Amino acid sequence: MDIQKAQEFLQNNHRGVLTTYRQNGRLQMSPILIGINEEGMGIISSRETAYKVKNLRRDPRASVCVFVDKFFGDWIQIDGTAEILSLPNAMEPLVDFYKRVVGEHPDWEDYRLAMVREKRVLIHIAIDHAGPNKSG
Repeated sequence: MDIQKAQEFLQNNHRGVLTTYRQNGRLQMSPILIGINEEGMGIISSRETAYKVKNLRRDPRASVCVFVDKFFGDWIQIDGTAEILSLPNAMEPLVDFYKRVVGEHPDWEDYRLAMVREKRVLIHIAIDHAGPNKSG
């Protein structure tokens, strides 16, 4: 699959499962919401204390299976390298993430306070592969 087609899919489909690598090499999977930013990177909001964030700081390889809201139907997998953006630098990108994935928030000040309270980070995934190329 062309990476651009995967990026287009991410504009309208936000439910997925993120795969990271634990310290012992085994896979860890986490249900997530994902969006796509202006640079074409996958974006995921998480908490500084989450295991997925700890795993990605140690080993930045990431894969995400993204599917339609109904679950059964079209889906894609993206693979790439993750970077973690922490607060305070993550604040405006977290606002952008929310707008892209959910829409307008009723109280942006409350949202910003919640991001600090929850120690939120933004995961960026530079997509270097996308699929599937065939269905079987």
